[in-house]
Amino acid sequence: PQLLQVIRRIEERGALETAHRVLGCCGQVFRYAVATGRAERDPSGDLRGALPPVKSRHFAAVTEPDQIAAVLQAIDGYEGTLPVRCALRLAPLVFVRPGELRKAEWADIDLDAAEWRYTVTKTNTPHIVPLSRQAVAILRELQPLTGRGNYVFPSARSASRPMSDNAVLAAMRRMGIGKDEMSGHGFRAMARTILDEVLGFRPDYIEHQLAHAVRDPNGRAYNRTAHLPERHKMMQAWADYLDKLKSGAKVIPLHENRSA
Repeated sequence: PQLLQVIRRIEERGALETAHRVLGCCGQVFRYAVATGRAERDPSGDLRGALPPVKSRHFAAVTEPDQIAAVLQAIDGYEGTLPVRCALRLAPLVFVRPGELRKAEWADIDLDAAEWRYTVTKTNTPHIVPLSRQAVAILRELQPLTGRGNYVFPSARSASRPMSDNAVLAAMRRMGIGKDEMSGHGFRAMARTILDEVLGFRPDYIEHQLAHAVRDPNGRAYNRTAHLPERHKMMQAWADYLDKLKSGAKVIPLHENRSA
């Protein structure tokens, strides 16, 4: 009953995924206790089915220009620490997976070449992120503070660890950007939609930049440098588009970018 009460309190907070994780962790503790003679049984097994299943969902993203402008303006007005501020401003410009952004290392970034090269942990494949002028400016602003360490965005508690996975999301919540409006992953969905439907860039350029598996007509995987000059142009056009949205300028779709 005590374990069920704890799990129910978490569930009532609306944190169903956390409740499932806590129940699983408790089960591990009890099984270890049984194995080492500290307990007779694992009561967490009796609670299987006590929690409703977690529904799979798409990561929240905004794709309407007015909504995007509001998110960008809120980010610009954020008054937290410089590393979190820079992470927030960089996230929509590079639209990498949130874990990849917070674990970014200075050794992988060449500001003069305007490129960030690293290995995608999800697929264990090398990847290149062309950096727009705006992205380079953000990193140069942050470099005097964190540039002597390993991580671009170190933890507030220890420079030897990257920023926590919730730091950016927590900052967005403090700005009043709700979970249903935008998640860390949401910047990827936002970029994918706008680059294709508004700015008219080729889908294969976009998929390359999202670090998705893209194959040539013979079924071979393209290498990470495929279409790199065009991707540099695309990332700059994307950053310029976001700047115009943020300033309130009306942006007209330009589909002539969909070149060979």
